Amino acid sequence: MKIPFITIEGPIGVGKTSLSQAIAESQNFHQLKEIVDENPFLNKFYKDIEEWSFQTEMFFLCNRYKQLSDLKKENSVQGKPVVADYHIFKNLIFAKRTLSSTEYEKYEAIYKILIKDMPVPNIVVYLHASQETLMNRIALRGREFEKNMDPTYIQQLSDDYHVFMEQFEKEHPEIPVLRFNGDDYDFVQNDIDMQFILREVNATIKKGATLK
Repeated sequence: MKIPFITIEGPIGVGKTSLSQAIAESQNFHQLKEIVDENPFLNKFYKDIEEWSFQTEMFFLCNRYKQLSDLKKENSVQGKPVVADYHIFKNLIFAKRTLSSTEYEKYEAIYKILIKDMPVPNIVVYLHASQETLMNRIALRGREFEKNMDPTYIQQLSDDYHVFMEQFEKEHPEIPVLRFNGDDYDFVQNDIDMQFILREVNATIKKGATLK
């Protein structure tokens, strides 16, 4: 039986952490949360993306690598199901959008070295939403460094995610991808929407439990 390892992905403000927390609580999974507020470069990044993108992305990459390394050690002993509010592939989405071509080449080389032998999810939940919905949710959560978020940047990230997820599904047909539109399902504010998504996730987990 496969031990579930679910990752929640999508652009900024789409509700990844809220959904991963709900799944963790309903399924009694270990929740793996990405480190955001602790990144010392984020404030500078949103004021000058070109100047601070490499430092910002390297911080995220190193911290996510450390989290997954620790998870690999813990799961080799405990074998507990996991739900994460990120997939490490998001590093390439953000880096490709913000880094120069020379910086990206260096970054990608480091990325490939670090992710070798890292735990791989067997279920991906992909959340997406319109620019308007994303900007509204970003404003609602009230993070100081996100107050002046550029709507154009958010739209670009959303487009990048769509392209990446299409490619991901072609390259990994063995990994089920559940897609939910945040314009249709406000699972943060609406419990009916949340319960629907949890049922869909649970059904996929049960289906995966029958696979070797």
